[in-house]
Amino acid sequence: MKYFIIAGEPSGDLHGSNLIQAIQQKDKQSEIKFWGGDWMKQKAPDGLLTHYKEITTMGIVEVVKKLGSIFKNMNRCKSDILNFKPDVVVFIDFPGFNIRIAEFCKTNGIKTAYYIAPKIWAWKEYRGKKLEKFIDELIIIFPFEVEYFKKWKVNCTYVGNPLLDSIANYRSAQLQNARTQNQIPTIALLPGSRRQEITKILPVMLSVVKHFPNHKFVVAGVSALDNSVYAPFVQDNIEIVYDKTYQVLENAEAAVVCSGTATLETALLNVPQVCGYIANPISVWIARKLVSVKYASLVNLCLNRFAITELIQEEFTTENIVKELSLILPNGEKRETILNDYAIVRAMLDKQGASSGAAEVIINLARKQLKPFRNY
Repeated sequence: MKYFIIAGEPSGDLHGSNLIQAIQQKDKQSEIKFWGGDWMKQKAPDGLLTHYKEITTMGIVEVVKKLGSIFKNMNRCKSDILNFKPDVVVFIDFPGFNIRIAEFCKTNGIKTAYYIAPKIWAWKEYRGKKLEKFIDELIIIFPFEVEYFKKWKVNCTYVGNPLLDSIANYRSAQLQNARTQNQIPTIALLPGSRRQEITKILPVMLSVVKHFPNHKFVVAGVSALDNSVYAPFVQDNIEIVYDKTYQVLENAEAAVVCSGTATLETALLNVPQVCGYIANPISVWIARKLVSVKYASLVNLCLNRFAITELIQEEFTTENIVKELSLILPNGEKRETILNDYAIVRAMLDKQGASSGAAEVIINLARKQLKPFRNY
């Protein structure tokens, strides 16, 4: 069978790589093409058609500025799909782009699977109708999504969270470096994976360095971005480590983390954290009007309460970060409570094998005959 996969950011690339591996194990004759990144390329070296760094844009204002290139990329993706003639197209998160491609696929009679559902429970709930119309199989990864998606007429399967697979693979491969007894204690900084995130968020994160002279600061960088993005931040007491986020976290006493998937990864690796985010003020103002959830971090969303501190926009300051970091470092009064909350989150998500489960759903869909699409 032939599979076309679209992942538009680093987290999707990671999950896409595990999905490709699972598909290859279950379908020995599989042919796979994709829009993704280096992780996916490791599993299918000849499959990469476009790297996600060419298409990723974040923020409402930023998207408007790049509409021309976005539509150009969409047209190129459509051409790639038609040329490949896949049995199924698989979308991984990245809804602004992927839902439009899903509509194109259904119009052209191509089966569709969405792995890691768009977070319509947070905002843009109207996309639920588009999922009903354009998606044949919706594969979800959070327990609370099971009840939520019952309100939509879409085939839905819960497979567990793929981060558990990623972390299990990391540990089984023994990629992490054990702490040495004399190692300087470290604080991890995860400023995100997009250029506009890093240029806004990392300077604020680094402003706290002087307040913790007994700690080393390690930035989790991504090699997909040009080195010039990180060059202004290189200092003697700051290390930038590329593409080894789990290793950076495992060797840290605490972390300051950009809101997003990384907050859940940090929790699953049991590292106390402060969550923060800063973006274009107009984008944030619009988002606050539209977002329907109380929390910015996946940890707090899973628990449906504040467990880790969220410092968003004007609250993301040197003073606030220093205060909250002090409370979660060893002997800090919040540290034990956060670690206990992490144990609850892990128990909630305790279902490994998400990639295998998703692959099974996708392969079964690829082999299935569906009714012709009606453009209502």
